[in-house]
Amino acid sequence: MKDAKEQDKNLYQLMFQTATEGLIVANKYGQIELVNPRASELFGYDKEELLSLTVDDLLPKHLKTKHVQHRESFMESPRKRSMGIGFDLIGVRKDGSSFPLEISLNHFIDNGEPKAMALIMDVTKRKEQEAEIKLLNKHLEKRVLQRTKQLDESQKLYKLIAQNFPNGTINVFDSEFNYVFTEGAELFKRGITSEKLIGKYYLDRLPEELSSLMHEILENALQGKNEKHEIRHQNQYYLVSTVGLNNDEGEIDRVLLVEQNITERKLAEETTKEALSKEKLLNELKSRFVSMASHEFRTPLSTVLSSLALLEKYDAAGIAENKPKHYKRIKSSVRHLTNLLNDFLSLEKVEAGKINLAMEQLDVKTTLEELVDQHKQMAKDKQIINYEHQGELMMTTDQNMLQIMCSNLLSNAIKYSSNDSTIRLSSSMEDDSLTIKVKDQGIGIPYEDQENMFSSFFRAKNAVNIEGTGLGLNIVSRYLQLLKGTITFESVPDEGTTFTVIIPNHHKNEADITD
Repeated sequence: MKDAKEQDKNLYQLMFQTATEGLIVANKYGQIELVNPRASELFGYDKEELLSLTVDDLLPKHLKTKHVQHRESFMESPRKRSMGIGFDLIGVRKDGSSFPLEISLNHFIDNGEPKAMALIMDVTKRKEQEAEIKLLNKHLEKRVLQRTKQLDESQKLYKLIAQNFPNGTINVFDSEFNYVFTEGAELFKRGITSEKLIGKYYLDRLPEELSSLMHEILENALQGKNEKHEIRHQNQYYLVSTVGLNNDEGEIDRVLLVEQNITERKLAEETTKEALSKEKLLNELKSRFVSMASHEFRTPLSTVLSSLALLEKYDAAGIAENKPKHYKRIKSSVRHLTNLLNDFLSLEKVEAGKINLAMEQLDVKTTLEELVDQHKQMAKDKQIINYEHQGELMMTTDQNMLQIMCSNLLSNAIKYSSNDSTIRLSSSMEDDSLTIKVKDQGIGIPYEDQENMFSSFFRAKNAVNIEGTGLGLNIVSRYLQLLKGTITFESVPDEGTTFTVIIPNHHKNEADITD
């Protein structure tokens, strides 16, 4: 289990350090708390220098005040914001130079505090391409009615740029949304030539679920509404931008549509977010484990030490009447420590896949009677454990697993029931399977906690002050998966709980024994 955690942590660190986009995590006040090497490279600061700044320090002076307002508004009502959706930003390097950038924002809660994660991309080259395309469009609009030779020369340059547009296409449509022009690397990847598309209706090429959306976007462009949209289709992400093109009379009669496949960028963003989430979960599990283990081991050890100290005093004073009570406390504490260690070792074996089924034929009634006798010594004052069996006696299963599962269920029944209560254990062999029921008159399980009872380290809210690791039921559930069995329970708070375990008898199916 430790190795798996370390591997996940190492993978997260590797992804974070080698990400091709800059990564900055800031608190609600804009103070930078975490950066990756690419962020340092983009802004020209050392890591330590960036950690002493706020995100506002990375913007031009004339944008800082406005950005503070945007940032505070975002932290008050956080929402996911993808790259390039209506926001053009300028970053300022340490040497004072500036550059255009795109920022994708995500929010998350860390130890109760809101945090913002920014994925930063230098879009200088793309901006240069966009500027070049806008300039070319302007020239095209002015020269629509000029001589054919001039128009051809312009379109040749347009086509050359568009053919080399990476991961997308550049398209021009008439007012009916028929292709006037189309080029781009994405067409080449699909084996489509631009000549085959000229004059054809663009929306006919789209799947039905996208056609109505794109029709609305293109209609808006004809009305002068230039827009950017991020669209997902069949696990692919596209950034589409539309611009209405004017004729010589100043009327919009064509639409420029730029499509760019941004799937790789989105996957990188989602992978980074998932890695951060896994790291947070691992840290929470580690903290819970350390806290629980330290508390659970400290209490019985303290009991043993205090009882031994008192026994020494009794020996010195020749007092014998209080000794049995302290011997009993020592034995109980040692049993508790043994159960803790058994839980940890069982969990480690299951996590590591080191458990092999050891099938053998056994007498169910005799096995469970011996287990009941052992647990009667652990019972509280005036607690009664009743056991009864019905049906056949012999079955084939893993005896060690059976004993551990029943021991966990009986121990829980004892632990969560009061003095002077009755615990009922029953077993029956029917339809070639063993059914075991453990019923107590204990504190029960709160309804809101019942769905989590088989999770690792989980403790119901009414049991936090009672000794336990939160592993017992999880181990029972995992053992039953190996034995192809099931476990269910019914519980009413303050009235008691009944656990029902069903284990198949393997003796009639040798294949099950070797699975």
